[in-house]
Amino acid sequence: MEWLKRHKVKRVGIEASGGYEQAAVAELRRQRFVVIVFQPIQVRAYATFHLQRAKNDKMDAALIAACTAAVKKIHPAPDPRLQPFAVHLTMIDQIKEDIAKLKNRLESCPDERVQKFWKEQIALLAKHRRAEFKALVAAIRKHRDLAARLDLIYSVGGSGLPTAVAILIRMPEIGQITREQAAALTGLAPYDDDSGKHVGARRIDGGRQRLRQALYTAALPASFRWNPQLMALYSRADRRRQGPQARAGRLCQEADRHHQRRRRPRNTVGRRTAQNRECVRHLISFLCSIRRPFLRPDLPSRRRRAPRPSRMAVALVSPHVDCRQATP
Repeated sequence: MEWLKRHKVKRVGIEASGGYEQAAVAELRRQRFVVIVFQPIQVRAYATFHLQRAKNDKMDAALIAACTAAVKKIHPAPDPRLQPFAVHLTMIDQIKEDIAKLKNRLESCPDERVQKFWKEQIALLAKHRRAEFKALVAAIRKHRDLAARLDLIYSVGGSGLPTAVAILIRMPEIGQITREQAAALTGLAPYDDDSGKHVGARRIDGGRQRLRQALYTAALPASFRWNPQLMALYSRADRRRQGPQARAGRLCQEADRHHQRRRRPRNTVGRRTAQNRECVRHLISFLCSIRRPFLRPDLPSRRRRAPRPSRMAVALVSPHVDCRQATP
């Protein structure tokens, strides 16, 4: 600290190292230094941008210093009161994970004595988890502003008290960022994958894993019963996702009923008819598949020319099957 003050250093950059940097970051911020914590991928990307391939401790220190000087937007430091709450909440989550592991062991254990031991351990951990969560909520409510924020998050339909606590602690930026930024921090923002005429599927990536798990645990039942907005959103997404499969299923059922009405004796012609019916089922499933948008006008086609279903149907039928016997 004395060396930094003597050289009039105002900004310090540190690369995250799995939590080992937290004590140094807390002390530096307590001494009124501006601290920037970099993810390792950020430092490596900066080195790649400058075409720097070599790596050692001395070069890494110079690289982190260069990254620190290049940062233009510095985010405010999180509330220091939330750090011990985050550690406490992580312990509660780890107890929950241990309970899940013990339940898996219990299912595959044939010995009654061992089963009794696992059940006792599960009950003991569940009791500790309830007590620790109650103590965590009581510690949060000692701060009037944090208690008000907790109650506000808890008032959202479908959000239980564990979810509200996780949002309050895992996302201290809430209320100061946009909803797009909140989705990206949680790891729920769908990122584009387009290039030229290629339109790739949107996928989520990154984000805060424990926060995302807590939100998923609350959003799944809320989308069925508790939250009207989530229920409407889930219904629209389910119709878009299940539309082609449902149509394919109905078409296959109609084909089955049609062939059942026209049953024939088991001979060569009957075997060919069954083979043709199987080809028709595969063809319908192929045309109604999500990945092949031939019957999906809402998806752009990746082919430059229009598809030819007749040729495709001929290609799918086995050369040993008589296509003239296929039912239209």
